[in-house]
Amino acid sequence: MDVAQKIKSELDSAPVVLFMKGTPDFPQCGFSAQTVAALRAVGADFKHVNIFEEPELREALKRHSNWPTYPQLYVKGELVGGCDIALQMFKNGELKSLLTEVGAVRKAAG
Repeated sequence: MDVAQKIKSELDSAPVVLFMKGTPDFPQCGFSAQTVAALRAVGADFKHVNIFEEPELREALKRHSNWPTYPQLYVKGELVGGCDIALQMFKNGELKSLLTEVGAVRKAAG
């Protein structure tokens, strides 16, 4: 599988995919940590890809998305943006709305 197919496979594997530095429990940069915190705050189910584990994917994804930095948040295969955009969307309620729309927000217990 070439790197373009790998990117497509990752994007097709879940409604919400976060390409990040590290993992949700052990983020390796502050921007990745903030994005994970916003996703968790809205109760989102999301898949993560640690770009440090795949250097070839890390470089190819920048070209694929035309977005130079990480994290990169995708919903239904479309780039939403990086940390700043995710946080702005979280603060104004758009993030929860978008993720609820695609079925990625867990229902509250009770």
